[in-house]
Amino acid sequence: MYVSFFISEFKKWIRDPMMRFMLFYPLLFGLIGRYALPAIAETSDFAIEPNADFILVVLTLITPLAFGALTGFSILEDRDDHIVNSIRVTPLTFTQFMSFRMVMVYILTFVACVFVMWFSDIGDLAWRDMFIVAFLASFSAPLTGLVINIFSHNKIEGFAIMKLLGMIIILPVISLIFTDAKELFFAVVPAFWPAKMISSVIRGDEAMYLNYSLYFWVGLGYAILANALSYVRFIKKVIAQA
Repeated sequence: MYVSFFISEFKKWIRDPMMRFMLFYPLLFGLIGRYALPAIAETSDFAIEPNADFILVVLTLITPLAFGALTGFSILEDRDDHIVNSIRVTPLTFTQFMSFRMVMVYILTFVACVFVMWFSDIGDLAWRDMFIVAFLASFSAPLTGLVINIFSHNKIEGFAIMKLLGMIIILPVISLIFTDAKELFFAVVPAFWPAKMISSVIRGDEAMYLNYSLYFWVGLGYAILANALSYVRFIKKVIAQA
């Protein structure tokens, strides 16, 4: 049953041109990191190593945003098609169906984040760190999809919310400039925590305000709470409109 839902969801993504492009994002950003940036560095004064954490944070954190937007628009399309009513005649409840989709996008995002960090070959991260950072960063994908649907009623509004979320993603990048208490100003953005983990690996804990473990555990608790609250609010909204 779950396999058929996965195949159906994937086919829907492939049919939409914008969604096909978003699926291409991980490969695109991996290619930029591995080939485009070194080529630019060779022909200019741009140096990759001193900016490695900035570069890797941008390449990695844009991936959950892309997959989250993909999921958000897919759910908006289902809402337009009154999928809630259709789900009622299946063995799955609506909450089970949505939980499956959230888990599915999380797993796909995790794989994509690991790929981007590995293929871009920037910052010399160990496999362990790539897996841990991807584990935390991937929570932003279902959260993005839920937020888009909480504040949108159609794809036009969803696109506007997606653009706003795309602008917010710059905040974790800016936070890398700060290594004192001022960095916590940006902590409200869930992507701040994996961004700081990447910086901690590349710069070393001694250069950071907190340490690698604290960034992970606090970030994990915050990400789980944000996803749980958003999920409950989304379910209530959709059921009330059904």
